[in-house]
Formats: sequence, structure tokens, C-alpha cells
Amino acid sequence: MGVMIRDSPELCFGTNPFNPHASRPTDLIGANSKKQLHQRVSQSCPRVPGVYGMLDRHGRLIYVGKSKSLRSRLGSYFADSNADEKGGRIIENTRAIIWETQPSDFAALVREQQLIRRFSPRWNVQGVPKRQRPVYLCLGRTPSTFFLSAEPPADCVAVEGPFHGAGRMKRAVDSLNKVFQLRDCGQKQVFHFAEQLELFSMEHRPGCLRFEVGTCSGPCAAGCTRAEYDAQVSAAESFLDGFNDEPLAMMREQFSCAMENHQYELAGQTHQTVKSLEYVERKLKLLSSARRRFTFIYAVPGYDGCGIWYLIHSGEIADAIAAPRSNQVSAALEAKLREWKAMTEKQLQRGHGLYPYTLSLVASWFRKHRTELEHAFPITDASKALRRKRQTA
Repeated sequence: MGVMIRDSPELCFGTNPFNPHASRPTDLIGANSKKQLHQRVSQSCPRVPGVYGMLDRHGRLIYVGKSKSLRSRLGSYFADSNADEKGGRIIENTRAIIWETQPSDFAALVREQQLIRRFSPRWNVQGVPKRQRPVYLCLGRTPSTFFLSAEPPADCVAVEGPFHGAGRMKRAVDSLNKVFQLRDCGQKQVFHFAEQLELFSMEHRPGCLRFEVGTCSGPCAAGCTRAEYDAQVSAAESFLDGFNDEPLAMMREQFSCAMENHQYELAGQTHQTVKSLEYVERKLKLLSSARRRFTFIYAVPGYDGCGIWYLIHSGEIADAIAAPRSNQVSAALEAKLREWKAMTEKQLQRGHGLYPYTLSLVASWFRKHRTELEHAFPITDASKALRRKRQTA
């Protein structure tokens, strides 16, 4: 049977900022063989939503996942048909399984994201076929340029993501810097803007050929003023906001010209770049739409009565409270609702919430589960509903 490990911090998943109810217990089972481990899963794992973790022979957390039904999902790892797939590879390296139930599928999804970010299990990002490490598209440094980062610096002008596929994202970044004429050289490069005064007049040579071929503004060779370069950065920001399709239009035009001129090698390379930019543009528009449209309370019932009201602000999860069950609880919630109303009166700027990484999760969730928007309502409607409930009690 599962072993309760509430008092073992090194094996527990830790705190959950989006769980307004009592802490949920964590169960752990272990075995010396895959057959024994399967039997114990069948005996003790419940058929409810939750998150799970796989531990290797040294007790290290190597994989985290979630499911609507923990027993069904964990049981699938032991199927013969799964032996050569990702699940089979993971279970071969597993000696113990830990799980934590959640009140809903959405709560499990949110918890899974937290745990992956907290523990970075190696099989969630590497060693698993077709699994790619997520990267963020960043606009920053001085002077600003597009670059990729697994952990975006705090001082970026803008950050979007996560995106998957390092190869296509590198092609996209290279193209974006060329389209917006932003530099892509190292931080050790010395920069000279056109308006900078100097004691002695001297000609500054560019650090690469991009200025000569017209794909860089040349901030290293006094090829532009700082204001002119900042204007290009602003145009790049509009692309990240989903309002500028210039990069994709330019690459498509370049592809057409290459095909017309029978430059098939160039056309092939450009086609790959077009596909990379199409992926980035789709993701950016999804995130931008979520920012503009999703500011509301998302009421998610729990199978065990532990329902949760999530505050979604500009597409990000901002807070969570226990769903009201009684008149007394409803009265206590009014102060929290006033706080939420004040919090959401202004649109969040990109990535400035407490949990910016939840934006992609929220956007994808409502894209795949459109009917779930029926459980969302404005904060003002929540306050009215609570007052009506108290008056009729």
C-alpha cells in the first residue's frame, strides 16, 4: 500500500501557491521490480485527478506528470505496447512513484507546471524521445537584440514563451534580428551611435558584414542614432505583441523570389525560416489574445468538494481562493473580491504579474477546452452573486 510521507520534506512536492484548501497529502510506493511496482499502483493509486513523480534508485525525481485519472495513467506506463515509447523508457528507470491528488484536471495541470519549474526533472527536458527543452524569446541587452534563454533575465525589454524546438527558434531569432536590423553581436562589442560626440574624428568599422549588406542598423559603426535604433526595437516589440507580421511577409517574399530565380538552395533555407516564423507568430497571437481577453474569475469545481476560484488577470493566474460553500464564507470573500477588483483595474504589461509563466498554460487550456469559458465570469458579477446569496439566505 502507499506510504504517507507528509513529514518527509525531501520527498514531498512542497507548497502550492494555488491551493487555498488544506495541504494535500502525498503518497509514495516503491518496489524492487517493475511487476511489484505495477501491483502496488493497482492496489493503492486512486482514479482521481492529480500529479505524479517518478523516482530512480537513488531517490531522485526524474519525471513529473499529471492525469485526470492517476491509476489509469500510471498503469499505462507498464503496458507492453509502451515498452519502446517514452513511458516505457521512464518506467525502466523508476524504482518508486510519488503522487498527490488534485481537485480537478486544471488544478493538476497548474501543479504539474509548478513542479517541473521547481525540480527540473531530467526526463521532462532531456533523454526522452521527441521531448524538447523549452526556451524563451527575449528582447533585451544593451543595445537591444533578440536572443533565446532557458531562464530569461529580469531586465529584458520583453519576454515571450515558452517555445519548443531550439533549431527552429534559432532560425527565427536570426531572421528577426535581420528584419528589424538589430545587432546580434556579443556584449564585448563596442557601440558608437551617430550622435555620440568624440574628441577626435574617426571612422568606426563594423564588427561584421551585416551592416554592409543592410541587415543591421550598425550601432557599432555610428550607422544610426540611438533614437533610430530604439524605433527599430519598438517595431520588434510590436511583433512580440502579435501586431506586426513584417518578418513573415518578408521571408515569404524572399522565398517566392528564390523560387522564381531557380535558387532552390536559398528557397529551401528560406522555407525553413518561414515555417519557424509561422510557429512563433501563431504562439504570439495566442498569448496576445489571452492577455487581451482573459481577465475574469474561473470557477473550477472539485471532485472532492474542494472547488477553487482562480483569478485570471491578463491571461495569467494571479490568485486563488476556495470556492464559496455557505453564506458565512461568501461574506468573508467580499474583501478578497474587492482586492481582486482593484488588482485587475489596469491591464498587466507583458510578464509583470507574479506568475507570468502561467500565461501559456492558460492560453492553451482555453484553446483546447473552449466550453470551460462557461465557468468564467467577471469579478463584478461574483460580488453581485454573493450579495444576492446572502440576502436570500
